[in-house]
Amino acid sequence: MEEKKSIVCNCCGKRFSASTNVIEKDFLCVKKQWGYFSKKDGVIDEFFVCESCYDKWLENFVIPPNKKMATELL
Repeated sequence: MEEKKSIVCNCCGKRFSASTNVIEKDFLCVKKQWGYFSKKDGVIDEFFVCESCYDKWLENFVIPPNKKMATELL
């Protein structure tokens, strides 16, 4: 029997189901290991952001991220 897994957006709490490594929506995964020059030395943060929350987040950026178009989609 196939095991159902899910990813939850850390911003809005929406749950995205995944089966056999296919996820119903795309999302941003951020994983950061903090280093010596931070107040979080050695801490690893990992979180997921859905596309809708990502778009809202970008609205708050003073400098938008660089965007490039992929020549092949995975």
